[in-house]
Amino acid sequence: MTARRTAAAATAAGSGEDSTSLELDELMPWSVRPLRTGRSWVSGPDPAALRARWERLAAAEGAEQERLFRPSRSRTPHTPVAALPGRSTAGAGAAAGTGRFAREPGACPDPVRILHGPFDEQWLLPDHRLIDAARPELWRVGDGRQLFAVEHGYVPQTAGPALSVTHLLPDGHSPAGRPGRIRPLYRRPDATDPNLAPGLLDVVRTRLGPQEAGPESVLAWILAAALPSPSGCRIPLPADAEVWAAGVELGRELVRLQLRGARGGERPRLPGGRRPYVRAALPARPTGIVYDAEAEALVIGDGRISPVPAGAWEFTVSGVRVLELWFGRRAAAAVGAVPEGVEADGLEVVGARGWTPEWTSELLELITVLALLDGLRPRQEALRARLERAPLISRDELRAAGVLPVPASLRRPASVLGHQEEGPEGQFALL
Repeated sequence: MTARRTAAAATAAGSGEDSTSLELDELMPWSVRPLRTGRSWVSGPDPAALRARWERLAAAEGAEQERLFRPSRSRTPHTPVAALPGRSTAGAGAAAGTGRFAREPGACPDPVRILHGPFDEQWLLPDHRLIDAARPELWRVGDGRQLFAVEHGYVPQTAGPALSVTHLLPDGHSPAGRPGRIRPLYRRPDATDPNLAPGLLDVVRTRLGPQEAGPESVLAWILAAALPSPSGCRIPLPADAEVWAAGVELGRELVRLQLRGARGGERPRLPGGRRPYVRAALPARPTGIVYDAEAEALVIGDGRISPVPAGAWEFTVSGVRVLELWFGRRAAAAVGAVPEGVEADGLEVVGARGWTPEWTSELLELITVLALLDGLRPRQEALRARLERAPLISRDELRAAGVLPVPASLRRPASVLGHQEEGPEGQFALL
């Protein structure tokens, strides 16, 4: 980094203003705080366990149901709430009710796939009566065309990406540090109303030339160029068309890997000879994981997976190894281990049935994704080196173009009234 840009960055650290990069909050102004479940048993890596927990809770009565539920100020078995958007009671056996749980729990809703923190795909019981802060505004815009950018908690002097992208509903959990924000790419369903500063696309097309540049190109650039900082992700915006094109191409590859074949894309695959395989069956109730660097192998009890590149094992987010964290959660679920401070006979222990074949398949895919992401790091480093020398679109230019400051209205959810949403106790508003 040049002396001038180093000085500018140092100034920004104290003032929040940096002439060499923009805040992600300025480019994607609408953000949502992470979900807050209020009780750990409503989500987990095994959907069968979630169903078993529901059945036990629904069958319990009185004080026992209250104890299992683990009430909070926001939710008790007697709290009436509105349905989650898109989860009305129309689908029998597949959706949650809105009556008081203690009185009419209804059928178990189908668990939905979510992203629990970086790179960890888990399941959630989508019942608003069980979740303290489900962030309904995210559910309203989460459809088959939506993408979410999720900021990771900032931890000084650590490697790893500043944010990730997912097509799943993210809960925004951070393994360490302050949880980041969740930023949908679109403010409305069906990929309409991009969550971008007004006029940003026009500036990009005018200055950088690519008429096909759209919201997903901007998101790709953000993913490739994002830099972590104490105040949130910072994004340098180039004034050089070649630098922009290189970053967008790299960002699209990062998005493709993180979507893992969703939206009609190809599932990530390592070259032949480098694909991880199970060399020895994993135990039903593993207790630990060790990396054998010389053999490039994951050792899980008597089980063994190889080859596992060192870059996949060492891949961290917010200073935490992704593979270790992912494995630890499933090893605990396999034996019904409960979080610290939780009763030993609570719902968290329900459904423990050992290590599942699905988890082994997911582990092989996660190794593949992390290895491929690690392989793109040299291209990201090269892009950052080019950005240190390239001219940038300044904040002053964006102000002159009317892109900044962002109107306060764009920091709030858009009005989405495509259909009626069921309120507490099955009531509908008169529109």
